[in-house]
Amino acid sequence: MKIKNATIMPQKKRATTTLRHLKIAYPKSKIALKFGNNIQLLVAVILSAQCTDKKVNEVTEKIFSTKGGSASGGKKYWSVEDFANAKQGVLEREIHSTGFFRAKAKNIIGAARMIQNDFGGELPRTMLEMIHIPGVARKTANIVLGNAYGVVEGIAVDTHVKRFARVCGFSDSDNPVKIEQDLMKLFPKKEWLTLTYRIIDHGRDSRKKEHKHEPCALRDICGDPKF
Repeated sequence: MKIKNATIMPQKKRATTTLRHLKIAYPKSKIALKFGNNIQLLVAVILSAQCTDKKVNEVTEKIFSTKGGSASGGKKYWSVEDFANAKQGVLEREIHSTGFFRAKAKNIIGAARMIQNDFGGELPRTMLEMIHIPGVARKTANIVLGNAYGVVEGIAVDTHVKRFARVCGFSDSDNPVKIEQDLMKLFPKKEWLTLTYRIIDHGRDSRKKEHKHEPCALRDICGDPKF
């Protein structure tokens, strides 16, 4: 897809200007998933694949327990051990509405068992270790590492970020890894963690504006009136 105004402003300058607009428009952007600890964060991110954050939060509200809390009413998962000991069939039913529930349940249990057996019950702190965990690729690892430990090794590329990168002329690739690399060259590392959430908020906001026939805040930068 060719961006009609993408060459009006040099790419690096457009990135800087875009970031400034995003920071002004969405100063408090953060992860929308609800969780109480690191393993719940990982599970929530795994569940979010091909599913909305809203639906994931509805599901986890029913099954995530709190430290020292009661396991009654279905709220029974707090620790790595809780997830490692989960029954596949039971977990599948509990997360069914998030889609791809069989694969997700298998990955959640497998991830918890690997964390328990290979990492002493603690989520690892490096990308290299994280991507060996079942159900974890770079996007998931970036989200978990950043929100759990403040470790920033890249930019999480979801559907919003992918569309943003293409429409604004920051990447011409469909490959999430290549898109991530392209964005990392254009935006300062200190902004990588929150950049994803600013873009997500902008993408959602843009869809609302599109339905109301209102112009996008970045229209004059990226050249697309619908984004």
